[in-house]
Amino acid sequence: MSKFIKAASVMSLLGATATVAHAEEFTIGLSNGWVGSEWRTQMIAEAEEAAKAWADKGVTVTTKVQSANVDVPGQIAHVRNFISQGVDAIIINPNSPTAFDPVFAEAADAGILVIATDAEVSSPDAIYVGIDQKGWAEMSARWLAETLDGKGTVVAINGVAGHPANEMRVAGYQEVFGEFPGIEIVNEVNGNWDQAQGQQAMQNILATYPDIDGVWVQDGMAAGAWRAMQDAGRDDIYATGEIRKDFIDIWSENSLKSGASVNPPGVMASALNVAVNMLMGKELKEPATAGVYGNAMYLPIPFISDENLGEASAALEGQPGYTSYTSSLSIDDATALFD
Repeated sequence: MSKFIKAASVMSLLGATATVAHAEEFTIGLSNGWVGSEWRTQMIAEAEEAAKAWADKGVTVTTKVQSANVDVPGQIAHVRNFISQGVDAIIINPNSPTAFDPVFAEAADAGILVIATDAEVSSPDAIYVGIDQKGWAEMSARWLAETLDGKGTVVAINGVAGHPANEMRVAGYQEVFGEFPGIEIVNEVNGNWDQAQGQQAMQNILATYPDIDGVWVQDGMAAGAWRAMQDAGRDDIYATGEIRKDFIDIWSENSLKSGASVNPPGVMASALNVAVNMLMGKELKEPATAGVYGNAMYLPIPFISDENLGEASAALEGQPGYTSYTSSLSIDDATALFD
């Protein structure tokens, strides 16, 4: 199916949804198929807060949350549970880019709006609202390559192999590093977005490649990787970083040579605010036709560097160390995207 046909199918679904959704009361199901990080907890919490904020606009938004470590069939069960409950919309952080096509079609047949966030999906019966994960990786990889003046040996510590967001990120950094003939990727390993595994992976890498110049590491593992580098006395390495407060504090205190692309936990809140506008019968000024599947609405990707590190630190002042630097479309921001 072409991107244009998919986009038309999505808009057809949205139009059908709009014709039946006149009440200012909506129920939205939130599906999170992996709970392996505080980022995911913050994602759900921000979405629930966004739902409550609609009360100030005279709109009642009730959320139903299914958040658990499940495989793809388990998350498909999430979606079917929401369908049986008769929700108005489903917002999902999906564990697969393609496996949900049949169940999203079931949701569409039931008149339910489906929005994916954080990882894109191929279904023509859904749209994606979130950052461009490939662009996220390209941004930080370009920072690293340019900081190294386009030459040196680098290693990559990736997330969960096979996860759609991880695969897009890998494609992003590989493409950027390929633009720099002087950059050599000497090893790529998986740390499963776990800080302890990231630290162990970095220790192993330093033992095998003691002369590396740079590290491209995904969030969730960068703090561990940096801890391993500091323990080894390798303050000469440039590496990408985290968006969590505890890491940003270490970054500030130690003047680390780091830069971090931001995948804000607020992406699900942004998706929720977009969903409510759609359920109210509004039409997007610019249809969601971006991305590899032609059904994406991309959000801006903030970047933290030495230039705005102080701003990021101030935004997290007083928060627990596990809190991630975040951003989201406010209700007014989301509403401005619609006619």
